[in-house]
Amino acid sequence: MKKNLKAFVAAAATLALSAALLAGCSGGGDAEKPANSDNGGAADAFTLTVGFDQGYPPYGYVGDDGEFTGFDLELAKAVCEKNGWGLKLEPIDWDAKDALIASGSINCIWNGFTMENREDDYTFSDPYMYNEQVVIVKKDAGMSALEDLSGKIVLTQVDSAALHVLESSEEGGQAELAATFKELQTIGDYNNAFMQLESGIVDAVACDLSIAAYQMAAKPDAYVKLGVLAPENYAVGFKKGDTDLAKQVTDALKALDEDGTVKQLCEKYNEQGITYDNWVL
Repeated sequence: MKKNLKAFVAAAATLALSAALLAGCSGGGDAEKPANSDNGGAADAFTLTVGFDQGYPPYGYVGDDGEFTGFDLELAKAVCEKNGWGLKLEPIDWDAKDALIASGSINCIWNGFTMENREDDYTFSDPYMYNEQVVIVKKDAGMSALEDLSGKIVLTQVDSAALHVLESSEEGGQAELAATFKELQTIGDYNNAFMQLESGIVDAVACDLSIAAYQMAAKPDAYVKLGVLAPENYAVGFKKGDTDLAKQVTDALKALDEDGTVKQLCEKYNEQGITYDNWVL
């Protein structure tokens, strides 16, 4: 009886070893690796998840074909291709961006993102594009200077750089100017802000120069820039302390400038208000 039992155990062990060897040779374990359509299926390749406002042309928006496009999104794609990364574009609620980057749902904010006055909250790439906060009014509004906004309704995006400038009483802030407004209102996106300006619901929109240039290029006879609230720069924002990723993106952007890619993208979006003259990296 003992001999039969020993023989049975030995045979079972031999069968188990043979099955394991066959499984190892078959390569069946590859099926457990996560697929990534953006990086050719390489399971261990890094994927850059870019958080952006999909209503922020010309930097990030939905194109006529229904696909996400824009100057910054194409820059992000070029950086990922250069570094061998996957790319995931994640449209976000702009008001939720801090929570999303803190949780790791996105690992950067790349969408005409002003770095000034946000340095304590994010780690940034080197600045790559010069920008300004400006005020836009209708051409026939009869206003020619920022002082003419006294008693007017001014609209800007929630949690925007323009809002920060208009609420700040620190050096470079425009709280004194805002105190002369009839009202300073906020809205979720600039497309709707300009719709309200066009319809006469508000008297002015405070926004980025690039947004203003896009809107004025689309309707050259409708709007005029009233004045500059503050100069600033765009950079890519990362979770605080993520310095390695910020440096890799900066280095890739410099390389893309050297090989002419940046200039080509600027020319592609020139009619939408982008100019290579404002590239600062």
